[in-house]
Amino acid sequence: MPYVDGFILPLPKANRETYKEIATRCGAIWREHGALEFRECIAEDVKPGKLTSFPQSVNLEDDETVVFSWIVYESRAHRDEVNDKVMKDPRMADMMKPESMVFDGKRMVYGGFEMIVDL
Repeated sequence: MPYVDGFILPLPKANRETYKEIATRCGAIWREHGALEFRECIAEDVKPGKLTSFPQSVNLEDDETVVFSWIVYESRAHRDEVNDKVMKDPRMADMMKPESMVFDGKRMVYGGFEMIVDL
């Protein structure tokens, strides 16, 4: 069964195009190293909730929007192999520097998930 890394992050609206460019470059690198899918989605219909919501999960500020993204792998072991290659890829070096981040990485939510239904 496939394995998925999922991410939710706050993105300043002014950085949308820059983020898209960076995500496109990153996606190409992940795919080149074996990821099966690489998806980046920008919030279009996400409202604050009473208890929980996408905006609340990242302490969304007025000038920000939510990004929801995921990467699909063959398995957890495959994810670990792909991510090891990606992190060692010299094309990632500049994009991984904290000063190069176009969003607040401290408010990013992420994790790895075992897929239990795949239709």
